[in-house]
Amino acid sequence: MQPSSSSSMAIQVVSISTIIIISIFFRKYFIKKTTTNQPGLPPGPTPLPFIGCTIQMLLNRPTFRWIHKLMDHFNTPILCIKLGPSTHVIAVSSPNLACEFLRKQDVVFSSRPETLSTYLVSDGYKTTILSPNGNQWKKMRTILIHDVLAPPMHKWLQPTRDDEANHLLSYIYNQIEKKDTLTDGGLVNIRNTSQHYFGNLIRMMIFGTRFFGAGMEDGGPGEEETEHVASVFIILKYLYAFSISDFFPWLRGKTDFEGHQKIIGTAIQRVRKYQDPLIDERIQMWKDGVRKLKEDVLDVLINHESPKLTDQEIKAQILELMLAAIDNSSNAIEWAMAEMINDPTILKRAVAELDKEVGHNRLVEERDLPQLNYIKACIKEAFRLHPFAPFNIPHVSMRNTTVAGYFIPKGSHVLLSRPGLGRNPNAWTNPMRFDPDRHVDAKGKQVVLSDNDLRMLSFSTGRRGCPGVALGSTITTMMLARMVQGFSWELPQNESGVNLVENHDDLALAKPLVVIAKPRLPHYLYPKTENDEEDDRRQSQESLIDR
Repeated sequence: MQPSSSSSMAIQVVSISTIIIISIFFRKYFIKKTTTNQPGLPPGPTPLPFIGCTIQMLLNRPTFRWIHKLMDHFNTPILCIKLGPSTHVIAVSSPNLACEFLRKQDVVFSSRPETLSTYLVSDGYKTTILSPNGNQWKKMRTILIHDVLAPPMHKWLQPTRDDEANHLLSYIYNQIEKKDTLTDGGLVNIRNTSQHYFGNLIRMMIFGTRFFGAGMEDGGPGEEETEHVASVFIILKYLYAFSISDFFPWLRGKTDFEGHQKIIGTAIQRVRKYQDPLIDERIQMWKDGVRKLKEDVLDVLINHESPKLTDQEIKAQILELMLAAIDNSSNAIEWAMAEMINDPTILKRAVAELDKEVGHNRLVEERDLPQLNYIKACIKEAFRLHPFAPFNIPHVSMRNTTVAGYFIPKGSHVLLSRPGLGRNPNAWTNPMRFDPDRHVDAKGKQVVLSDNDLRMLSFSTGRRGCPGVALGSTITTMMLARMVQGFSWELPQNESGVNLVENHDDLALAKPLVVIAKPRLPHYLYPKTENDEEDDRRQSQESLIDR
């Protein structure tokens, strides 16, 4: 567990106070002051010598809420916080400024910070998303864009996505069939359902298997999948978590003040204990000639030529793909469902669109998504108002530069505030209201989940942009469309509405959304799980024997 006792905090403060005394002496006698004509830094709190604002950061967890309070306090859309002896953290909540960082000066801000968490997750920066600018990043990004997430691969993997969309319906239908409640319908935990849907899907795409173990009889996750997904979210929680060692690199490997290294290290081990044996086995199958046909992403990575990937690169990249595939989409689904259930008129419009474009006699498919503008608008609005992460993955400036008249030093960590952009009253009318119509064009223009003007940040952009926008948009929209078409949704009888309150420590819904689902399509349209089909075959055989 994360150390959180007062004694642990006291040790941190005493240790850093000692550093202050040393740093003041060092600064006074060994550093010569120079004057330049360069522009000033963006507004922000006054840093202490050597440690910057580290003590304030430690005393104001979670850090993202402290940063946003500082932006409000200084009444600024761009904030500078110095952490440690040399790191400037630049937070941005203005779409115009965001475009200057990631559009106009994208090349300057195309690197990543070197932190303990990213080093561990990427196995020494062998991956795409987390690696700093350099040859390894360029190599892995090229492979990801041209061989893993390219349009031909997207089309090739559609049957896999279709299979998982069917499995989703059968799983929800099985919750209704349990008949273990007094209600007419079945209780469904939307958070668990969405997290495991996307977990199942990425496992199917990469490994060709939904479950590491046998799974549950109702089609739900088993112990293995539950631990796997839970560990993925632990890694995400402690990735770029403003650890002390991120800003005092010489502390890495010497001390673990906050326990972050142990926590994230354990979570990585738990994820990889399920993934790595499958990878090792598959690599050996190709070496032995047992496997000859590419069937999933793992096969593609193993057989990539020019350059050939090492086993370590494959394992690290697959872990990174797992981290990128579950969080944002599952969070958007839960918030969208919560908002839609709280406002029945929105839910009715989404149902009406599906009834009009698809009907009741077949299931919605990926080919229908271009016609489902309102469904996509609901997803986009959830991304805008309720992002999973408070900031994008940090961009690092590779040289000194100036943005909006402010000096941005080389090595600065630039953070675009997702809630700051998406809830910006200068960019959105009534920004705290969930209003899908704000994304629907009167002329019927296609709704896309990204925003070119960076008024919201559903997917990262620029040279470090998300290469999986098409995949993420498709699977998120498909899940919401299947859920809204396949079932009617309502709150349990003792609840008058969903309490739309965020957690204090993150931006997730404070209480997991648990609602009642009822079938709204003909019975024969609901796919059966493999366990259901096996039961049907068994009953059929028993019936023949009885005859």
